This record gives sequence, structure tokens and C-alpha cells, in this order.
Amino acid sequence: MKRKIYIIVAFILFSVSSLQAQTTEGTEFWLTFGANGAGDGALPNLVDLQIRIVAKDHQTNGTIFFTNLNTYVDFEIGAKQVYTYILSEIEKAAVYNSPIGNNYSVITHYSAHITTTMPVTVYALNQGLSSTDATNVLPVTALGTKYYQISYTSPLSRADAYAVIATENNTQVYQDNIPVATLNRGDVYYKGRFYDMTGACISSDKPIAHFALAGTFAIFGSADNLFQQMAPMHVWGKNFFAPVSHPVRDVVRIVVSQDNTNIWQEGGTIRAVSGAQTTLENLQPGQFVELEVPIGSNGCYIKANKPVGVLTFYGGGGLCPGGNCGDSSPAWLPPIEQSVATALIAPFIPSGNTNIHSHYAVVVTPTATRDNTKVSIGGASPTDLTGGSWIENDTAKMSFYKMPLTNATAAYYFTNPTGFLIFCYGYGNGESYYYLAYSAMRDLDASFYANDIHFQDLKDATFCANEVVNFRAEIENMGVEIDSIKWYINGFEETTTQNLLEWNKTFLPGNYEIKMWVRFENDSIISKADTLRVKSCEVNAAFYANNVHYENLQDTVFCAKDVYFRAEIEGQYEELKWFIDNVEEVSAQNQEEWSKQFTTGEYAIKMQVRYARDLLAP
Repeated sequence: MKRKIYIIVAFILFSVSSLQAQTTEGTEFWLTFGANGAGDGALPNLVDLQIRIVAKDHQTNGTIFFTNLNTYVDFEIGAKQVYTYILSEIEKAAVYNSPIGNNYSVITHYSAHITTTMPVTVYALNQGLSSTDATNVLPVTALGTKYYQISYTSPLSRADAYAVIATENNTQVYQDNIPVATLNRGDVYYKGRFYDMTGACISSDKPIAHFALAGTFAIFGSADNLFQQMAPMHVWGKNFFAPVSHPVRDVVRIVVSQDNTNIWQEGGTIRAVSGAQTTLENLQPGQFVELEVPIGSNGCYIKANKPVGVLTFYGGGGLCPGGNCGDSSPAWLPPIEQSVATALIAPFIPSGNTNIHSHYAVVVTPTATRDNTKVSIGGASPTDLTGGSWIENDTAKMSFYKMPLTNATAAYYFTNPTGFLIFCYGYGNGESYYYLAYSAMRDLDASFYANDIHFQDLKDATFCANEVVNFRAEIENMGVEIDSIKWYINGFEETTTQNLLEWNKTFLPGNYEIKMWVRFENDSIISKADTLRVKSCEVNAAFYANNVHYENLQDTVFCAKDVYFRAEIEGQYEELKWFIDNVEEVSAQNQEEWSKQFTTGEYAIKMQVRYARDLLAP
């Protein structure tokens, strides 16, 4: 019996996605809650407060520490599972900031500190009948020292408010450069005023968490509480795309932090509301504009010449078909550059008295690659998004999809290797929530890129030895011109690159700390650094059939019934597959030795080795 076996060896090398490094995911978080109009602003026993923690790829253990009580709650979450903690009456009172009249400033210990052994995402719900909102909670790694309040007040509103939490002892807090509080770790500075504080600059000398916490607010005639953690200025950007979550229209607020900021937008109409500007040109720090974005605009494309902060509001109000689509709710809108490749979410299910009956995810992604977006529900195989349709914006070249979350107990795992942003909202009669579900939180004020990979993503990327690495700096002057730029490799200045925004270099295998140092004309200094990992990408692999090397098999004839295959592969690989006439031999997957009986004929044998670049030989 004669058999001729032709063979091919294939190698697949690929890069691990670099879209996940600096995100809303982390291992340490600080949280506080604001007043809820359902409790008349001062009765936490009437509201449902929840903390939701989502684990992605790994099982994790964690602790919720209530600062004011000095008590702990331990928990464990399985990989790709969701843990929801409903606060007890005592715990609610220990994290709930109650207003004291219309104008107040107080220091409390009303905070919760969440820590985990593996990265997670954290969300919080402040829910009462006809007054609900939710927020994402930022990890400590994404916090900063300078914020702007973005909130909302109206004739139906109570006092506007905000709270900041100190992450370190002896933290000095300022509003509009005026000292307002000195805080220790876990302390909360809570301030309320009977007017809209949008545009107030909140700063500190050490990282803080900042929450906007209006007890009630209304845009189109009906009120909810406002509960949203603000992102620090260093993650602000210049390019935004706001989807429309509401069936009729959403509202967008844009706050400026630098002199002479100009904004361009398409899809919205400027709203003349109290405190807002009615022009998009020559805006100054603290000023803001408000846009109304109808569903027929297919979203709003926003560009600015300098970084801005943006809050988008689920429209709410009485114009909803059937009058059953909830009130207004805010969500932080990240710039387009803050996209991610994966996100795990689950619907918020209030445990108290609620009108909320519908839950959605809003996925925002470039139109050209939107069909790469998949979702796995409850661990099932990934599928296309269902229950809606893509809404395309030609100008922005972006699309968004509003997908119903119909399984109240399942986790939804979204993926798109080319990147997306994702939001969640829910609504019912006179009640709704809206929040940013997952995004990156990359530094955009001063950053550098290696082969177009952001420096905070370098930890998830690997470069090959002797390949040219192109470095590029992107620096916002924040109103002050740059005086000098220096680059350092492992602590030593690369003198030939001084004052260069772009340069390149090849590296031998190893780990290299790359640091960009910038001095401005006012003598302020900023530096950003991360590790560049370089490995050898030269790999060798071969296989044998009955001890005959694959290169010698072209004219080899086997008479035995069984053919024994053996692979020899240099270095650690991620996946090994075998194919016979282009059909995978599934039983041999990841097997370096295996055998098979053949009948008379000729067969093309292929061994396919996949190397993740992180696994290439050092």
C-alpha cells in the first residue's frame, strides 16, 4: 500500500491588541453617592444603592471597605462574571451625601474603597422610584488632579452639587484656584450651591475622584437625580462622536479648559440655556455650550482645536412616544481615541421600587469595521449584534448600534479588534439611567507613541529586535509654549533626539524604559514613561513523518499503515494545528506527537504554529 504525503509548514505571528492597557478597568476604586430626589434629597433609606463589579478574563477576590463604618465586605467573582452588592441601610447612610440647605460645604468620611486581586470594572446605581441614575467608577490609575464640573440645573432642580474623594493624606483641594478643603485618604469634600456649577474648575495637589451629584435635574420637564463620575483633564480629547440613545433626542454639554477654544460640530443645534454660550468660537476656560441632537441626525460629530470635556445626556421628558421612555440621565463621553477592543457588561436590575423595564447597550465604532463587532451572551459563541440596526453617520465615518439587553442575569461580552466605545442605559416611566460602560483612559495631554501605539499601551505590545521603532510626541501646550523636549532610554538621555517630536531607533532584545520629558516656557515640567518590550522574532519549526524531515517528504512513499508525526518547535507558542488536505485534524490540535492511518493516495499535510508576540523567544 503506497501513500505519498506532501507537506507545508505555516507560521502565524500576530500582535496582541494594544487597545486595552489604560482603561476604566483596574484593581482599586473610590466611590461616594449623592442625594436622590426620590428620598427628598436626605433620606437614603428610600433609595436603592448598588455597586456592580465585573470580572473579565480571570477569577478575582476583592473587598468593599466602608470608610465611615470601618467595616469590610469580602467577595469573589468568577471569570466573565458579574457581582452585584446591594447596600444595607447602615451602609447606605455611610456613603450617602445629604444636602444641607441650598449652599453648603462639608467634609465627611462617606466613601467606599473597592480593591480586587485582578482587574475589574466597577459601576454604581443610585435608584429611587422615578429618580434613578448610574455611573461608571474610575480606577485610581485613571484619576487626576484637575477636573471641571459638568452638571445640570433647571427650574425643577434642587441645588447642584459635587463631591471629591482624597486618595492620599494631606490632599489640598481647590475650586477655581481658591483653597476649599484639606483631606486625608478616604475623606469626602461635598459642596452644593443653588445654581448650576458647570464650568467650575476642581483641582488638587494629589489625585482625587470627582463626582457630579445633583439631587434632581431636568432638561425637558421631568426630573431625575444626576450621578456621574468626571474624568480628569489629562484624558480629554479633541474628537468626539455622540450617539443618540433616546428615541427622540439627546443633549450634549461641552466644557472648555483653554483660552481661545474653537468647536466645530455637525448633527446638533445650539441650545440657549442659562449659563451656556451661544457661540462655538473663541471660548474661554470654564465656559460651556449645549447642543440638542435629534435622532434623525444619526449622531453628533464634534471637533475642537483644544481638548474639551463632554457629557452626553439621554434626552428623557415628555416628547417620548408613549410617554414611557424615562427622564434625562448623563454619561461621560470619551474622545474617539479612547476606544477599546473588548468589554464585559450586564444590565442594572434595581432591587427597589422601580419603573425601569428596558435596558440597552450602545456600541459606537468606525463604520468601516463595524461588522467586526461581536457579542457573546452568557458564555455562548460570539454572534453579530441583534435586536437593532446600525445607524451610520457619514461625516464622522462612525456608526452606533442600540442593542437590547434582554437577559437580566447574563453577562454580555463585546469584542471588536479595531476598537469601539460602549454605553449602557435603561428607562421606564419617569425613570432612567445612562453611563459609560467601558473605554480607555489614555493620557492625551502629553503623550508619545511607538509605531502608533500609545505609550500606556506598550505593556501589552511586543516589538521585534532590529525592527525600526518610530517614536512620535503629541503635546498640548495648555496655553504655554514648549521650551525643550528630552528623551531617555533606561534613564540615559538619547541626546541625538533632543527637541525632536519624531525619531526612530532599532533595539536588541530586552526591556527598555522610554521616557519623554517636556519643559514649558513657564518652567513647568511634565514627563511620561512606560516600558518597551523587544524580543527576538526569529523562530524555527519543523515536523517529521516516520522520522523523515518534512522537506524530504515530497518524493517519499510510505507503505506502512500508520504514519507517526512529530513536531519540533523552537520557543513557546500559543497554538498548534495540523491540517490534512486543508481540513483541520481536530484531534491533533496542540499535539506535538500524533499518528494516523492513511489509505492509498496523496495528502498535503500542514502544520500551523501560531506565536503571540508576547511568547516569542527572548
